[in-house]
Amino acid sequence: MKLYVQDVGFSYVGAPALEHVTFCAMPGECTAVLGGNGAGKSTLLRCIDGILRCRQGRIEADGCPLDGMKPQKRARLIAYVPQEPQFPDGCTVFDAVLLGRTPYPEAQKEDLSLVDGILAKLNLHALAMRRVDRLSGGERQKVAVARALAQTPRILLFDEPTANLDLANQLSVLGMIRELAREKQMTVLVSLHDLNLALRFADRFLLLRDRTVLAAGDAQALTPERIAAAYGVRVQFARVGGHTVVVPE
Repeated sequence: MKLYVQDVGFSYVGAPALEHVTFCAMPGECTAVLGGNGAGKSTLLRCIDGILRCRQGRIEADGCPLDGMKPQKRARLIAYVPQEPQFPDGCTVFDAVLLGRTPYPEAQKEDLSLVDGILAKLNLHALAMRRVDRLSGGERQKVAVARALAQTPRILLFDEPTANLDLANQLSVLGMIRELAREKQMTVLVSLHDLNLALRFADRFLLLRDRTVLAAGDAQALTPERIAAAYGVRVQFARVGGHTVVVPE
């Protein structure tokens, strides 16, 4: 499902957080949303999900405007995984993932088998009856992804999914996200602070600076000059182990 964002703006109590943001994201691709602190990454994802309402512009999915769409319909279309996912106290992994079926009150008979399949897909089956609050950070993040998948969305949004994860879990979670985009032909947006993780796993890039788009496109859009403008640090590119990496000068 093609996601199209045109001239979007948003303000917090009169303070602009996004200004004239325009880009598109395609199914089967993972788009990394990049930029320094305060650039507008999290705000953009929340506007797409509908948590925040844009003050200007429009957001469309396959040509259908999202503004004014009923929350239940929007929840069937878009799933959002925040930086710090929350779960009910004492909730088991199975019940946490089952919460993703909330937008489908009429499909109760199919819910259990769907959740079971998602747990198996993400290698969480052995943890199904364990309490979420007793899991590691990486396991909790996978549960959050599983809950989002239970919504059977066409568009997946992740806000800093690697925050507070060790390196092994960062690679595991981002690898899983990229695989979901390609295998399920989902449109995936991931906000990240780590440029090297973005270069390793993303197909396309949206670089924000001062609340608007500085660059958008494939890896060629991330030039040293644009990265320096966005982050205030001079960098150069290098090849390490077959991967392009960003190295501060």
